[in-house]
Amino acid sequence: MLNRRHLRIKALQTMYAFSQSHNTNLVAGERELMHGINKMYDLYVYYLTMFDSFTHFAAIKMEEAKRKNFTTDEDLNPNLKFINNRFILMLKNNVSIKSASLNTKVNWSGDVEQDVLLKLYNYLITTDIYIDYMDSEEDSFEEDRKFIIKLFKKEICNFELLLDYFQEKSVYWQDDIDLVCSMVIKTLKSYKSPEDDISPILPLFKDDEEEFVKKLFRKGIQELESNEELIAKYTKNWETERIALMDLLLMSLAITEAKAFPYIPTKVTLNEYIEISKFYSTPKSNTFINGVLDKIFTDLQKEGEIKKIGRGLIK
Repeated sequence: MLNRRHLRIKALQTMYAFSQSHNTNLVAGERELMHGINKMYDLYVYYLTMFDSFTHFAAIKMEEAKRKNFTTDEDLNPNLKFINNRFILMLKNNVSIKSASLNTKVNWSGDVEQDVLLKLYNYLITTDIYIDYMDSEEDSFEEDRKFIIKLFKKEICNFELLLDYFQEKSVYWQDDIDLVCSMVIKTLKSYKSPEDDISPILPLFKDDEEEFVKKLFRKGIQELESNEELIAKYTKNWETERIALMDLLLMSLAITEAKAFPYIPTKVTLNEYIEISKFYSTPKSNTFINGVLDKIFTDLQKEGEIKKIGRGLIK
């Protein structure tokens, strides 16, 4: 499930692209915003549907070993623990994962996709996590589950070839992988028995979050010019042209959010955009943005432009 910070980032990224293209079609901009967000769900489904391929590769590898001219006892009597992993079987049979794969048309059926997963599998079987699992005498669904979660967190999330594949496949995913991996881990941890093959996967949004990000983007575009004029009054020692475009957009979007969402505390909005600036603007931007927004918010509250409702939000 997408958190609100990431929705703010998506709105900011789309605003940046929108302003750079000199687009004036708000409907098209909003459509692009939602397309980028929905592509994250595709990435989520890609991760959840990969595990069955690993057991398929393991089965092929064992069959090939049995057909060697000179076979060992291990070739003829292989360790079936990974192939029989009950957690992977549960994921394969999970109704929600299968439905999401069909609805998004996301799968690993292509030659390129299978090659990427095969290289990942060949790496995974050399890791200590895999070797320790195969050597363990414990045999339970819980062990299978913990093994897959640990393998995903420690190895799959960080496999460079897979990251390169995802980044080449979609420009939308460059900044999304860490969040999506956390969504996958949360999903895997939620499944605790073989009967979880009927349990749901995470939704993309909470009920009201889609409207939040659409409204934030729409009003952010509509109020961009007036917000920039306001920012100029508080940065008189700076020529507006010298302020980084991303800083202007960050401050403008923060002002829009503070005015348009009476149920979000002003301090939360301020802190969120300062944190976002640490990743999406210059090294000193967070201090600059903090100082400017703090003054603007204080004055807008005095003027009644920022009004908060609800317990604890009046000030």
